[in-house]
Amino acid sequence: MSMYGRDPWGGPLEINAADSATDDDRSRTLQDLDRAALSRPLDETQQSWLLGPSEQKKKKKYVDLGCIIVSRKIFLWTVGTLVVSAVLAGLITLIVKTVPRHHHGKPPPDNYTLALHKALMFFNAQRSGKLPKHNNVSWRGNSCLRDGKSDPGTTMKDLVGGYYDAGDAIKFNFPASFAMTMLSWSVIEYSAKYEAAGELNHVKEIIKWGTDYLLKTFNNSADTIDKIAAQVGVGDTSGGSTTPNDHYCWMRPEDIDYPRPVYECHSCSDLAAEMAAALAAASIVFKDNKAYSQKLVHGARTVFQFARDQRGRYSAGGSDPALFYNSSSYWDEFVWGGAWLYYATGNSSYLQLATHPKLAKHAGAFWGGPDYGVLSWDNKLAGAQVLLSRLRLFLSPGYPYEEILRTFHNQTSIVMCSFLPVFTSFNRTKGGLIQLNHGRPQPLQYVVNAAFLAALYSDYLDAADTPGWYCGPNFYSTDVLREFAKTQMDYILGKNPRKMSYVVGFGNHYPKHVHHRGASIPKNKIRYNCKGGWKWRDSKKPNPNTLVGAMVAGPDKHDGFHDVRTNYNYTEPTLAGNAGLVAALVALSGDKSTGIDKNTIFSASYDFVSVFWHLDDLESESSAKGKEGDVQWNKAAVN
Repeated sequence: MSMYGRDPWGGPLEINAADSATDDDRSRTLQDLDRAALSRPLDETQQSWLLGPSEQKKKKKYVDLGCIIVSRKIFLWTVGTLVVSAVLAGLITLIVKTVPRHHHGKPPPDNYTLALHKALMFFNAQRSGKLPKHNNVSWRGNSCLRDGKSDPGTTMKDLVGGYYDAGDAIKFNFPASFAMTMLSWSVIEYSAKYEAAGELNHVKEIIKWGTDYLLKTFNNSADTIDKIAAQVGVGDTSGGSTTPNDHYCWMRPEDIDYPRPVYECHSCSDLAAEMAAALAAASIVFKDNKAYSQKLVHGARTVFQFARDQRGRYSAGGSDPALFYNSSSYWDEFVWGGAWLYYATGNSSYLQLATHPKLAKHAGAFWGGPDYGVLSWDNKLAGAQVLLSRLRLFLSPGYPYEEILRTFHNQTSIVMCSFLPVFTSFNRTKGGLIQLNHGRPQPLQYVVNAAFLAALYSDYLDAADTPGWYCGPNFYSTDVLREFAKTQMDYILGKNPRKMSYVVGFGNHYPKHVHHRGASIPKNKIRYNCKGGWKWRDSKKPNPNTLVGAMVAGPDKHDGFHDVRTNYNYTEPTLAGNAGLVAALVALSGDKSTGIDKNTIFSASYDFVSVFWHLDDLESESSAKGKEGDVQWNKAAVN
């Protein structure tokens, strides 16, 4: 009889009961089998059988996790670490939840943003006419509600509103129009920054107050006009005249009772083209208000056509405007106004005019000279060159505009080079203020305009992925331009030898005797007549009313400043100066990464081009151009 069993080493075992072998023989045979089996590799189970029960009590050095085998020590360390981490995480979470939370708000606004809030308030204080309820200047009230009606010699009877120019109550259209153009330009480029500062609606209200008045100064519903109301009020006191007017008298605007003549012009190309620029730029600001935007565009076209048809300077012939805001030329306004009308309408005829080489030549684009590159209420060439360089940087319209646009672009680069300290185009005071008007009085209005152009052009280059520009063989980064703008604005805000902020209400040390009638006369329910206010003009006491945000005329070429009310060359603010201030401040305010709005200014151009892409033939194109009011500028008109 035989029995079959399972060999634990892998094979069958046969046991024969009739086997005659002795026990010793069987033992030796099994020992031989054991040695044969041990010569083969053993798995863990087989080893446990071989070692017997006493060996299983020994600790394993490894842990089998199924997919991997790891060291027992590492396993224990890992598990322990996870447990400790979980306990610590729980404790931290408990602490965070139980400790009172301190919510951190936005970081405090920078100095440029703080100054921006104040600079805009100056325009509230300069408003003429019936004031809105939210004007927020407690010492101001309704004033000059009979402007236009009080002058029997003018046909324009409603000239209520607008802005007083400076420390007087005269309304000068020429610098006021420039101020509105600059404000609109800054909004078009930096609306996001205005929004971040909470001032977008405010600045738009300021612009609209100005453009509403400009629309009153001519027949804005007509396609052609023959006159413009250029000025309301008179300031001439030459020859010892004692006739009451806006300069002879020192009165609060609310108390004015003397006649306010209206100065009309019938040949005023500079004024009309500047008004066209203001209205056209504002139409882009208010593009979401279609009816008002179209009204502004129509008005801009009308006054620009008048500027082209009736040639002449508005301040010619020793007129009252010539004493205060004398215009040196109207060619720069043609380039400036033409550029803004192109952006507002997309009509290429305006671009053809603005980029005509003869017009550029007449405007002084190729002259150079000591005042080249200085943007002001009188000369807009530098602004027009930057504005048209923008077109080349972002749209590059090509032929037939490329040659003159490249010239303007190169000239803009040269202007930017002239602002840098390493060049000698302009001197600087010991305190670092650039002398753009070569040491003459009232320097700050020119400085803020330059700071705006520098910061803006820097942002243009950044938006065009251009790291900088060349001044001769040397390359300068865009940061250099921005640094120039910052150093100049920092000087104005108090980083100067006198530690004086030239913006009223900003900082702890600013002018207290500002040359300004309304701010210098207390609101005490007493009406001071023409001469009665002289005592306030001549008083050594600080102004009873703070003209918040007013940028005064500024220091002299030695960084000196006299805080004297009667010295307007130091202490008088102006609309044009504050507009440049606002523009420069918003350009430098907030986060640099916000940058400019590349596309809004081109919106009309895109719309205009898209219309003509869908025209079927030349006849329909001609008809569409006619409907758009396309003006065909001939060679004679350019000269």
